[in-house]
Amino acid sequence: MLDLKNITAGYERGEPVVRSVSLGIAPGEAVGLLGPSGCGKSTLARVAALLHRPDGGTVTLDGVLVTGWRHRAPRELRTAVGVVFQSPRLAADPRLRLREIVAEPLRATGRQIEVRERVDELAEMVGLGGDLLNRRPHEVSDGQLQRACLARALVLRPRLLVCDEMTAMLDASTTAALVAVVERYRTVSGASLLAVGHDRALLDRWCDRTAGWAEL
Repeated sequence: MLDLKNITAGYERGEPVVRSVSLGIAPGEAVGLLGPSGCGKSTLARVAALLHRPDGGTVTLDGVLVTGWRHRAPRELRTAVGVVFQSPRLAADPRLRLREIVAEPLRATGRQIEVRERVDELAEMVGLGGDLLNRRPHEVSDGQLQRACLARALVLRPRLLVCDEMTAMLDASTTAALVAVVERYRTVSGASLLAVGHDRALLDRWCDRTAGWAEL
């Protein structure tokens, strides 16, 4: 499904944040990536999500060697990956209502006809009931906004979900709820998962295997 080979990326003070790191994820597999803050795991997650071009190494997704990044990546590869970041406040446009945030990828790929039905379906899945979809980010909690960001990541039915410390800012009950949503989605779709974090207990419960940063 995903093969990161000898990835070097993200420079700070002239030195790479990620140096010659390799990681593979099989179809349907859930892999945890464990490491302390600042070690480079979020940079590697962005490379895996096709959001950051590495300075060295190769990325292969669904058997295809990736040569374009962000909007230069082929649509079929771009839409194969959904990503949820640590901070929903930084990941969501504060001017949009939650309904519009969830629908962003559908509109960007010209799938307007699917918007209402798909957004309503995902709102129920992630627990955004009542009038929450009609509120803007400043009118909801971090947990509610992260539910919307998870729904946005799932809206195009990705085959790989990258969760970059998705639950780091959430309480225990919201963490459990969002992990359960991801697992329900994976059970139905057969999607793979890369879960990045620093909580080994959570990653070990959530994933098929956990890779420590020092092991890569």
